[in-house]
Amino acid sequence: MSITDIPLTTLAGEPTSLADYADRAVLVVNVASKCGLTPQYSALETLARDYADRGLTVLGVPCNQFMGQEPGSAEEIQTFCSTTYGVTFPLLEKTDVLGPQQHPLYAELTKTPDADGVAGDVAWNFEKFLLAPGATVTHRFRPQTVPDAPEVISAIEAVLPK
Repeated sequence: MSITDIPLTTLAGEPTSLADYADRAVLVVNVASKCGLTPQYSALETLARDYADRGLTVLGVPCNQFMGQEPGSAEEIQTFCSTTYGVTFPLLEKTDVLGPQQHPLYAELTKTPDADGVAGDVAWNFEKFLLAPGATVTHRFRPQTVPDAPEVISAIEAVLPK
């Protein structure tokens, strides 16, 4: 099964998959509302808006596996994201990104090594995976790397559809 065939569900409960974004670059980020890194939502929204017309989609994946930092319901998550950070980019349903119930999407994404050559489990909230059009995973950025860091911007610009 290709990564584009893995069934996903939006925060609103609608079916989707990465195939819906096949012609775009996608930045997949596991997110949380009560984390010290939550302010990264602002930079993610800026990326989503600034690069949307150039072919980038930011895809947020709420996860409650790191110290219970995403405890809310789908409605609470959506309200928090839109009212606190003005988030307009798509959000998926709350998902396990590691452990025995790890979502198949993350089973594939975590095979990708970071800049230090380390693959494996997601370290914390706000880990970022960049996919080129066609859903090839090209980069992995650990949580402390902010979305507007030069290395993230450069990687995004390198994979934007021409």
